[in-house]
Amino acid sequence: MRSSLAPGVWFLRAFSRDSWFRGFILLMTFLIYTTYHMSRKPISVVKSRLHQNCSGIIEPVNESHSLNDTTWCNWAPFDQSNYKELLGAVDNAFLVAYAIGMFISGIFGERLPLRYYLSAGMLLSGLFTSLFGLGYFWNIHVLWYFVLIQICNGLVQTTGWPSVVTCVGNWFGKGKRGLIMGIWNSHTSVGNILGSLVAGVWVDGQWGLSFVVPGIVIAIMGLVTFFFLVEYPEDVDCTPPQHHGEPEENLDNPEDPANRPHANKESSLESAGSGSKEPSAGPAAISFFGALRIPGVIEFSLCLLFAKLVSYTFLYWLPLYIFNVVHFSAKEAGDLSTLFDVGGIIGGILAGLVSDYTNGRATTCCVMLILAAPMMFLYNYVGQNGISISIVMLIICGALVNGPYALITTAVSADLGTHKSLKGNAKALSTVTAIIDGTGSIGAALGPLLAGLISPTGWNNVFYMLISADILACLLLCRLVYKEILAWRSSLRRDKGYREM
Repeated sequence: MRSSLAPGVWFLRAFSRDSWFRGFILLMTFLIYTTYHMSRKPISVVKSRLHQNCSGIIEPVNESHSLNDTTWCNWAPFDQSNYKELLGAVDNAFLVAYAIGMFISGIFGERLPLRYYLSAGMLLSGLFTSLFGLGYFWNIHVLWYFVLIQICNGLVQTTGWPSVVTCVGNWFGKGKRGLIMGIWNSHTSVGNILGSLVAGVWVDGQWGLSFVVPGIVIAIMGLVTFFFLVEYPEDVDCTPPQHHGEPEENLDNPEDPANRPHANKESSLESAGSGSKEPSAGPAAISFFGALRIPGVIEFSLCLLFAKLVSYTFLYWLPLYIFNVVHFSAKEAGDLSTLFDVGGIIGGILAGLVSDYTNGRATTCCVMLILAAPMMFLYNYVGQNGISISIVMLIICGALVNGPYALITTAVSADLGTHKSLKGNAKALSTVTAIIDGTGSIGAALGPLLAGLISPTGWNNVFYMLISADILACLLLCRLVYKEILAWRSSLRRDKGYREM
């Protein structure tokens, strides 16, 4: 069922050329998910402020505490010796809720108007992000408050990813999808960079503003989404991409009513008006287990679990690692950590470009994962020997770690959600995206948790854990890589046969 057209879009109908609207949707969804990640990032920067070494800090005049008190500058309850475990619990409150909610979110995303669903999710995300920061101004020092806010925020943030991928999938076909989505997926890194920079402005002072400001930004973007987002090309008389119709073999018959322009839209409107429940009236939303049976969904989902484990451990713990190992200030550590996300932008675009050229999504991911393992090892051992080395290695690690993660969550999800086995039913896209990213989010929850538990034994052990996860992610793609190699060999034989003829 098509949603009502956003009120702010009516004046744009005069300029409703396909390319213009596709560019508009790409920019719109880019900004939407940039604000989602912008609102998630501050916690990783503020961690180093919640617990720090107070001996080197000048004591304010109005402070009164014991001379032997080395935790006076810390924020209770994170002033205790087990602060890493407590910070890990705050991280995991968000990430576990996000992982659980993601499996449900895709199902809702297929059945509710995306514009309303996204707008509500962004407004609520802004509320809970701001409430975390207001804990500073309200002088709250109980762990349950921060954990509860993170749980609620994790649940409402699941509205974002399945919705934006579905919206982009509604507008773009498979051609050049890897490159387009590689560029588009840089919103993740851009959001992380902006979140780090914004949080860094207030981290050494009123750190609550590090959360309140991103919360306000995502809420404002939620209002913009409500007024301007266009879910379907048919809503503004644009031509839908190929996967909205029938499979390729059916497109050869122009007399087939299903192949007429806007056939899907007309059938959907007729179905809505008559209340008919006949299967031919329109494609039904796919079930959870039906989505799991799509070839490649399980392998890529499990691969993303380990790839996202690595990526999110860097996301949540890299500023603290730099703060502890290099002994930078909290703001300097947060600023330097943004280079990992700069590398992520490069890696996502490169992965999309290569996978489009080779038509090998799994092979591209596997090669980048293989290269990422030794680079993480080198960064831990020699990456802190100088600022120049650190900058270069952070960018390279970011590219190799986030490249496969970006490719799987965008182009691969869209490919599988419009797989030929679905026979043109694009309504599976939201569920497939939610399954893949939901499984990945389990790894996103495990990574920071394990880092919090392992880091007291030494940062070297954290990196060994990340390298092991990276290798497992690579191994899970072996079957798909083998199939892609066979497909390349078959293609080369055909090309050779044509040349000989």
